[in-house]
Amino acid sequence: MRTQSSATAPTRIAVSGPTKASGGTLQAALGVIAFSLTFPATAWGLEGFGPWSLVAVRSVLAALIAGGCLLALRVPLPARSHWPGLAVVAAGVVVGFPLLTTLALQTSTTAHAAVVVGLLPLTTALLSALRVGTRPSRTFWTAALAGATAVVAFTVQQSGGALTSADLYLFAALLVCAAGYTEGGRLARVMPGWQVVGWALVLCLPLTVPATALALTYEPVRLTAHSVTGVLWVAAGSQFLGLVVWYRGMAAIGIPKASQLQLAQPLLTLVWSVLLLGEHLTVAAPLTAAAVLVCIAVTQRARG
Repeated sequence: MRTQSSATAPTRIAVSGPTKASGGTLQAALGVIAFSLTFPATAWGLEGFGPWSLVAVRSVLAALIAGGCLLALRVPLPARSHWPGLAVVAAGVVVGFPLLTTLALQTSTTAHAAVVVGLLPLTTALLSALRVGTRPSRTFWTAALAGATAVVAFTVQQSGGALTSADLYLFAALLVCAAGYTEGGRLARVMPGWQVVGWALVLCLPLTVPATALALTYEPVRLTAHSVTGVLWVAAGSQFLGLVVWYRGMAAIGIPKASQLQLAQPLLTLVWSVLLLGEHLTVAAPLTAAAVLVCIAVTQRARG
């Protein structure tokens, strides 16, 4: 494979014709739906896989899909200067977030996790502001603090007055994923977003392949319809294909409009937790998710 220099024009995914707007909206919406199914699919996967096995297997499968696409399209290697950023994306999005949320879902319901992780857009916005040196408005910070306060209050109330280990995993997942999204967004300015994710997945193969072999040796595996469906979905649907349609839709309709669609993700996950897992929601869960949704909408409006 040849190396892509900074002077080389990146491959662009174009959507043209009269159906550009509607097609872009549909693709972005499909990405949000794919992401909203991640936690229920992870819960299914945990019925037959251990947490370490599930994360390692999903990463390897997603990397094989991504690597196949990169090879088929003869995508050149990224410039050497881009590899540190790709390492951050890999650590946050490919390894950190899946591992920490999977560990959390061993003892947490998907509904609870969905509400906590609903803070991800706010966390990403905060880290992005620090990374690029922007100065958000007072309205932005007020809404961000209100959203964080709502989630912390919900978490403490649901956990009986104290944070559990699952809550700590989820809050850590927010930080590492936000860092990965922030760095990925920076790289997406010089290469297509799906390639950022693809190379991050491939970059992890030297770690995830031996981790898969080791985890499968020590953790028992019970293949069921749920567990197989779950691991296939989080690998192909959540970690690769969902990101492909998401980035294509975002390129077609723009980041602001696509972000508005993502506001529905926590609420969609709550719906899936009831329909697919039979979980019973407390009144606080949808109310807190809705409050976070409003806060995120305000921060996006404040950012212009």
